[in-house]
Amino acid sequence: MILTLLLAAMVTVDSGAVTARTDSLRAQIEQRIAAVPGARVGVVLHDLGDRFDLRIGADSSFHAASTMKVPVMIELFRRVDAGALSLGQGVLVVNHFGSIVDGSPYSLDANDDSDSSVYAMVGKRVSVGELIEHMIIHSSNLATNTLIALVGAAHADSTAHALGATHMRVLRGVEDQKAYDLGMNNTTTASDLAALMLAIERGQAASRSSCTKMRDILLREVYTGEIPAGLPSGTPVAQKTGWITATLHDAAIVYPPGRTPYVLVVLTSGIPDEQVAGSLIADISRLVWGYTSAR
Repeated sequence: MILTLLLAAMVTVDSGAVTARTDSLRAQIEQRIAAVPGARVGVVLHDLGDRFDLRIGADSSFHAASTMKVPVMIELFRRVDAGALSLGQGVLVVNHFGSIVDGSPYSLDANDDSDSSVYAMVGKRVSVGELIEHMIIHSSNLATNTLIALVGAAHADSTAHALGATHMRVLRGVEDQKAYDLGMNNTTTASDLAALMLAIERGQAASRSSCTKMRDILLREVYTGEIPAGLPSGTPVAQKTGWITATLHDAAIVYPPGRTPYVLVVLTSGIPDEQVAGSLIADISRLVWGYTSAR
């Protein structure tokens, strides 16, 4: 009886300490967000070890920017698992697409794309696997539209919903100006992206083999100015960033050496200066690292 009471008391004290630290982390993040006038931010932190979960503006909807490439990748790997596609299958790369508004044609501009190398592939057949890598690692818009034409935005959308990203909307490829002008955009919440990253990490987004391949691709994303910038150098991060005017996002699985990984998603809008937004995301990442290290 005495031992039971002592253990109960220890659990109560420990629970109180954890709650206090959690409240402190939330307050620090909210204070950092408040330091950027006009910023709208969504944050989800989920630790895969003890399933600790912190959410700030987690269900607020944002323009998804390039984070919508994550559900497109998942849909492609699920097709591979089903035998409907292969990673080595060649796909003709073209630079003409139809607007979802009225089917009118539009093309992408290499100068506005983060990966201009894919434009040299127009008119050639490129493997699905190579296009996925361009879409995620270098965030190629042309590779993305080519792959969306292959599997359909609606199927990527349905897959996202089935995995718990119930408010995410994958409506179209990128740079469809007519759709953008009418507000017909790909959207997401921090909760949605966290659900997809968790599904990949847990091996539930597709087969375990495909989830391992997706993690490997995400680990090689070249843009490191957001969540990785707030971590000790060399920390493995599987991530997908996204940006458009006054909008910057990062969704990541962070792998602290010797500890269980955690998912961190930070979405921002209303910040015209990309460097200011990047510093905000990096600082939130730094606060989270400090908190999870203490735990």
